[in-house]
Amino acid sequence: MELFSDPEFWVGLGTIIFIGILLWQGVPKLVANSLDARAVAIAKELEDARRLRSEAEALLAEYQQKRERAEEEAGAIVSEAKAEAERYATEARASIKAQIERRGRHAQEKIAQAEAQAIAEVRALAADAAIAAAEKLIAARLDDNRSADLIKRSFGEIPSKLN
Repeated sequence: MELFSDPEFWVGLGTIIFIGILLWQGVPKLVANSLDARAVAIAKELEDARRLRSEAEALLAEYQQKRERAEEEAGAIVSEAKAEAERYATEARASIKAQIERRGRHAQEKIAQAEAQAIAEVRALAADAAIAAAEKLIAARLDDNRSADLIKRSFGEIPSKLN
């Protein structure tokens, strides 16, 4: 009978019951389903980022073709037009480079945002699930008599805790 008065026994029993209720209610499955859904969303966002990158590469190829045509025209033009063509090629290279860098940064920012948002949502879902499970467990285990008994015992333990 000394076992029933040991607080560690009750804590252990409560923990086992709590874990049992979580497993019985399917909380791990709910969390796993939520994580799987978020993983699918992240995969879609990553695919969008890959698509943006391929579009940027196609745009780069298009601008490189334009640059090559401009260089061919520059070779056929007299020396005065040659200077003009060189200026155009320089501007085109700078424009291409700037546009590629902007698109690359945009894709990287989008990926970073998606990852950060996914992490925050997973953490929030896990916290919400844990809080809801704890509330259900406490509500199921704690009735008026039990809470009154816990309060009386707590008041009785105060003098021993203050010393």
